[in-house]
Amino acid sequence: MHQLPPPEARQAMRAMRDVADAPVGELAVIRDLSIDGPAGMIPARLFDARETRALGPILVFFHGGGWVIGDLETHAPFCAEAARALDLPVVSIDYRLAPEHPWPAAPDDCEAAARWVATSPAALGRAVTGLILAGDSAGGNLSIITAMALRDAPAAVPVIAQFPIYPATDFSKPYDSYDKFAEGRLLTHDAIEWFGNNYAADPEHVRASPLLGDVAGLPPALVLTAGLDPLRDQGRAYAGALIAAGVPVVFREAKGNIHGFINLARGIPSSVGDIAGALRALKDLVSEAEAGRVMEQAAAE
Repeated sequence: MHQLPPPEARQAMRAMRDVADAPVGELAVIRDLSIDGPAGMIPARLFDARETRALGPILVFFHGGGWVIGDLETHAPFCAEAARALDLPVVSIDYRLAPEHPWPAAPDDCEAAARWVATSPAALGRAVTGLILAGDSAGGNLSIITAMALRDAPAAVPVIAQFPIYPATDFSKPYDSYDKFAEGRLLTHDAIEWFGNNYAADPEHVRASPLLGDVAGLPPALVLTAGLDPLRDQGRAYAGALIAAGVPVVFREAKGNIHGFINLARGIPSSVGDIAGALRALKDLVSEAEAGRVMEQAAAE
């Protein structure tokens, strides 16, 4: 894809879904939404296994694709499966993409979208008690950056958990896995450089390299990496930094799998088990976090 102009690369990723990923499957609700963002409307999509539900947490998902490709369609199968497995509503965010909208357009949109979801808007049709911020690759980066923003300036409801999936966390220095898995496993050096050049982020800024910032006080995390991924060690380093800062962490690594595997449920059959295991772990993490939120609220009252 990195040999194509960005619009054609986006079309290629959409086409790959039908070949390599599982079908979206049945859900009670799949509804498009529109969010008032900092530079116009941000498209979003609600996935829910239930037509209606009582108040509760909601997962806000930021798709991967190097901040250049990816959209609501490319990650619809994963979002639908997350909604089913977690028995929670999922809102997928279609933030602005580079190079038409370089950094920091993406983190600006993601923060605005998360704040909108936290207000339980009428268009959502669900009362929200807490946010789970999740995303893969570039979206994992954006989920961390958004969690930091909402820690420092809280939204209408708290962020109770984060779920970065093989996230990019630090542009500022090399990691061993970057060279070890440079070629032959979908995400290559050339692709990473193409994404980075299009995104045009400041590698020393915390809103591009969140691992350079203070991670203390962030919500409990499930960090999921892939064992054969150039970004593997960035995810490991982020999990380690959270643990060192006293943040509760569940760390999982999909051994023998590659970057992008949550979009490859058909192409790499072992991805099905890796996804299912991670979602089970996230469900437990969210249950604990939501119980803690309720206890804190009761104590305050």
